[in-house]
Amino acid sequence: MKDLHSNIDIAAVVLPKVYTTGVTGTAEIDLAGFDSAEIEVTVGAPGDTLGASVNFTVTTTHADDDGAGSAGSYANVAAADVLGVTPSSGVCLTVDDDAEASQTYRFGYVGGKRFLAILVTAVGTHSTGTIIGVNVIKGHPLDAPTS
Repeated sequence: MKDLHSNIDIAAVVLPKVYTTGVTGTAEIDLAGFDSAEIEVTVGAPGDTLGASVNFTVTTTHADDDGAGSAGSYANVAAADVLGVTPSSGVCLTVDDDAEASQTYRFGYVGGKRFLAILVTAVGTHSTGTIIGVNVIKGHPLDAPTS
């Protein structure tokens, strides 16, 4: 059996909890020291009936280092930047049907920029809300084992 544990790092982007309005969460993820990234989105049972006007979108943006070790201007990822999904204006996932809830989704980032930001947005009126959590799994470290 191979050792995956010592060769990844996990960064929480959106902590799992019930979300009902607006941009539910985002965090800047620094990929320095890693050569790959996988985004994992877990969606719980829907608290509201999901559809075209009540849904959640997951938007992925990325940025280069500004030269001082911080993120420069963020831009939406393009199709060439991710694996497993085809983004539209950076939206990599839309959960707009009850059958799409209670699942875990994943897609890979291959865009080559240092910083990622994942935004989960509650579209429409969510009175009860839905549990959502997002993690970025950073892989292929330049220095292993990871802590």
